[in-house]
Amino acid sequence: MPEAASPRVRTGAQTNQSIAAPARTNDPDAALKQYWGYDEFRPLQREAVACALGRQDCLVVLPTGGGKSLCYQVPAACGAGLVLVVSPLIALMDDQVAAARQAGLAAGALHANLTADERARVRAAASAGTLDLLYVSPERLVVGDLLPVIRPRLALVAVDEAHCVSHWGHDFRPEYRQLQPIFDQCSAVPRMALTATATPQVQDDICRQLGLRQPSRFCGHVDRPNLVYRSLPRHGGAKQVLEVIRRHPGEGGIVYAHTRAGVERLAESLKKEGVDAAGYHAGMDPAVRARVQRDFVNESIDVVVATIAFGMGIDRSNVRYVVHANTPKSIEHYQQESGRSGRDGLPAECVLLYSGADLVSHRSLAAKDGPMSPERARALDRQLRDIGRFAVAPVCRHRLLTEHFGQPYPAPGVVAAADGCGACDVCLGETRELPAAEALVTAQKIISAVWRTNASGNARFGAGHVCAVLVGGLDEQIKRHGHDRLSVHGLLKDAGEQPVRAWIDQLIVQGHLAAVEDGVYTFVQMTDAGRALCKGEGRSASAASIARPRSRAAHACAASRPRPR
Repeated sequence: MPEAASPRVRTGAQTNQSIAAPARTNDPDAALKQYWGYDEFRPLQREAVACALGRQDCLVVLPTGGGKSLCYQVPAACGAGLVLVVSPLIALMDDQVAAARQAGLAAGALHANLTADERARVRAAASAGTLDLLYVSPERLVVGDLLPVIRPRLALVAVDEAHCVSHWGHDFRPEYRQLQPIFDQCSAVPRMALTATATPQVQDDICRQLGLRQPSRFCGHVDRPNLVYRSLPRHGGAKQVLEVIRRHPGEGGIVYAHTRAGVERLAESLKKEGVDAAGYHAGMDPAVRARVQRDFVNESIDVVVATIAFGMGIDRSNVRYVVHANTPKSIEHYQQESGRSGRDGLPAECVLLYSGADLVSHRSLAAKDGPMSPERARALDRQLRDIGRFAVAPVCRHRLLTEHFGQPYPAPGVVAAADGCGACDVCLGETRELPAAEALVTAQKIISAVWRTNASGNARFGAGHVCAVLVGGLDEQIKRHGHDRLSVHGLLKDAGEQPVRAWIDQLIVQGHLAAVEDGVYTFVQMTDAGRALCKGEGRSASAASIARPRSRAAHACAASRPRPR
């Protein structure tokens, strides 16, 4: 099964080779057993399949590993007709075609990486009625020449990664907005939209933009209690990543970096430390990428360092850790990417290494993509604000993730424990919130240092310089600008450099400081809210919340397994 989430007994599982198609059955339970070897559906899969077979529209929101692809594959296995699957990524399409063929279904894809002969064969098979599943990109479908060929046999249109249609989603793709007029040309065919991550607002937008007609909504609970979340300030990049990897010797893991260059640097650093790691990003030769993915799935290598191009459709359920070496650009991205660990239901560790500079970088890269509509700009602002809060707030990570998607925490039927989730750095006591009075004074000292360093001359300074001033540094730049003579010099020398740098990031996320990019440099400056905080004015006087990670984050994973639920 392409998206396994927890251990299930497979009786009569298929071999690794493509096999002749079994005799068809119109019973979903029999098809599940016959093609995939499973005895029962996972939660909400049966309901989604019934909706498709009943020719009704539906929206399916299941967390990563929840088995979304089976929701449209089973109707194909039941002989309903051709299922058209709209998918945004070629690699994902190819993986799912291979998995469907292995199960015994006739599947094909149409995309730019195929030769003309390959495309002609797939198109002929679709036209002749010998395909069960046809995967296409939205760009290919809106050309308009495909639908008239397949319409007579079309039984279901499934839109994977459906959040891409929404301005409010985390991966907006304009071409998804062109799908509804295409679907309206086959109005009798039911539509199924699928995604792993959608807030209630995004769900509504998906239904509206894809023209779903009185759709049923099947939304699984987003929380993954077997995942241990940790969010830590980034201060030593590769060294911190290495610490996580060494907690999981011989186990599989994924490390996400923000840029292709970052992937290559980090992969090389890990290799020098003896880690069996490989890099993966969209700029690599396709054959090399395919080999890395194949080796990881087959457990020939333990660690892949990748951009977000890696992970969709990866059929490896025993990934024991996911590390984000940079802050992702939204909670939706983080939930989806971290969710690629622990799909076998066993404990797994998810570590986020954050920096305020990451949020500035995301905003800068978005601006380089061209002008944004006001709606999309507001969505980006909200996404960066929300992921920043998740990274720094001293609040249960499981609760923050779950409530972001409009769901209750803990899940219905689960009794809340007095000490929280038992599966994140906050509830495990690895990150603690400073008392309110201490947090306020600390924040005022930091904001004052930002103002005084910037007011002492014509130059502007970044978070690293301000941190060095506060802990009493005496490097050449501090002396040259006379910052060793400022009243704020050494004010937080007892706290240590790493906590002070983390506090600066927290104040940026809270809006008391601002990170401003100017060319290749990022500077920090005081905001109006920060000025009010320093003066003790209004509500701002109690608005600073400062968290401090323990000096060493622990942190032996075996000592922090999530409690049974």
